[in-house]
Amino acid sequence: MFVHKSSAKPTDFTLNYTGLHRKAAIISLMKFKEYPTHTPASTTYPRASTFADDDGQGGSAALLERDDQAVKRPPRYAVYLLNDDYTPMEFVVAVLQRFFSKNSDEAVAIMLKVHTEGRGVCGVYTKDIADTRVEQVMDMAAHFMHPLQCVAEPLADED
Repeated sequence: MFVHKSSAKPTDFTLNYTGLHRKAAIISLMKFKEYPTHTPASTTYPRASTFADDDGQGGSAALLERDDQAVKRPPRYAVYLLNDDYTPMEFVVAVLQRFFSKNSDEAVAIMLKVHTEGRGVCGVYTKDIADTRVEQVMDMAAHFMHPLQCVAEPLADED
């Protein structure tokens, strides 16, 4: 049987669209709260030791002991800009200000060091950050068609 749109009431046989989604969202949140969280098998917890109560018997309270592990600093890398005869000095200053957060005086000093000595340190970072900075500089240089080179080299151990 065909019913014309104008004769059908909006409340007949249907639940409004937003009501369906609201119900589904509430149900999924309820299921999420019931979902048990699990800890990975590799998780280690501090050892617990009991201590004696006032009566000399072993107590039920636990004292947590911390496993002291020496935390090693991550290796650090120096990011260097290398000199070339084609990249404008203003571009090098702009790169230093943009990617290495140098003010104009610091950027000019580093740029002059690169120009006179062949290379200059832009900053010292962990490996991931150093690699990201090198990639950013190389991408910007390629975009503006400059042959500017940037490298990251590990520092000698500071220990």
